[in-house]
Amino acid sequence: MTRRTVPPFRADHVGSLLRPPELHEARARFAAGEIDADALAEAENASIDDVIALQRDVGLQTATDGEHRRTSWHMDFIYQLDGVERTEQKLQVHFHNAGGDLDFETPAMAVTKQIGLAHTIFGDAFSHLRNRVAELAPGMTPKLTIPSPSMVHYRGGRSAISKDVYPQLDQFWDDLSAAYAAEVRGIAGLGCTYLQLDDTSLAYLNDPKQRALVAEQGGDPEHQHEQYIRTINAALAGRPESLRVTTHLCRGNFQSSWAAEGSYDFVAEALFGGLEVDGFFLEYDDERSGGFEPLRFVPPGKLVVLGLVTTKSPVLENKDDLKRRIDDAARYVPLEQLCLSPQCGFSSTVEGNALTRDEQVAKLRLVVATAQEVWG
Repeated sequence: MTRRTVPPFRADHVGSLLRPPELHEARARFAAGEIDADALAEAENASIDDVIALQRDVGLQTATDGEHRRTSWHMDFIYQLDGVERTEQKLQVHFHNAGGDLDFETPAMAVTKQIGLAHTIFGDAFSHLRNRVAELAPGMTPKLTIPSPSMVHYRGGRSAISKDVYPQLDQFWDDLSAAYAAEVRGIAGLGCTYLQLDDTSLAYLNDPKQRALVAEQGGDPEHQHEQYIRTINAALAGRPESLRVTTHLCRGNFQSSWAAEGSYDFVAEALFGGLEVDGFFLEYDDERSGGFEPLRFVPPGKLVVLGLVTTKSPVLENKDDLKRRIDDAARYVPLEQLCLSPQCGFSSTVEGNALTRDEQVAKLRLVVATAQEVWG
């Protein structure tokens, strides 16, 4: 098989990478008022140069900035949308890992005005990444990751959206998709050819417990994923042909912990058959994700990036085991439509997962080496 020249690539990765100690220190000093924003930006720039070189040296074809300017993978973006406000209320998310449970508390959000977009969010960050990739890693494709529009709704549901502003949700969905469409146009205008929409909601909804929570919020657990798919499609409808778009689904990733479980069966037919993206990054690192049977709904031409290498543990997978799992997946979708990646980012939040930089590098090298042997 030929080497892919457009995203997603045979060996790919989700996006976030571990922050180095120097960046953690700079963030702490900035929070304490010991350094200014320019000094923090210098630390971020140095860290981003390092992760671009890391991705180049392990043999990847794409490079992100590791999300090193963010605190979290999604809220840094969502709070910049017009109409969205951070509230004093705290939202508690329950995570789980091999050692037990872990609760994560984060500021809640509310939609208090009409949703809109005043500027291209992460535009400056992408421009910096684009320029540094061109200099440090010519030929690599810079990728920008942003949260899916679904995430603006999922966490709070109807109760987080002002009924004075949006008496009915139809206008909310229209405004949300229009704001994201403007974002997509803005990013493409900056030369982005690889955009990823990160969407935990479409994976969470496979979990009966999560659907029960949606029902408690007054939502429609049986059809909410279909509304999300329509909204994403509306946001992407006018994208230029030069822009490749993927989506990443996972069931939570915070300090090596997860929040949901369940196979893709519940959303598979609507998702794979209806979402107008070029590829799907799918979490498949353990039994929480179920089997590969739902992949039978993936149509010709769509790529599936199998997240077989876990970012939640430093234990390095066996290459032959990965090949066997790729063969298993190829029973449901042709091998030509498959790629390989880690199951999620290494640092979806600033804290990062429980592994070292060297262990992160080993995981990425394994993805590249396995992909070379499987696809040539």
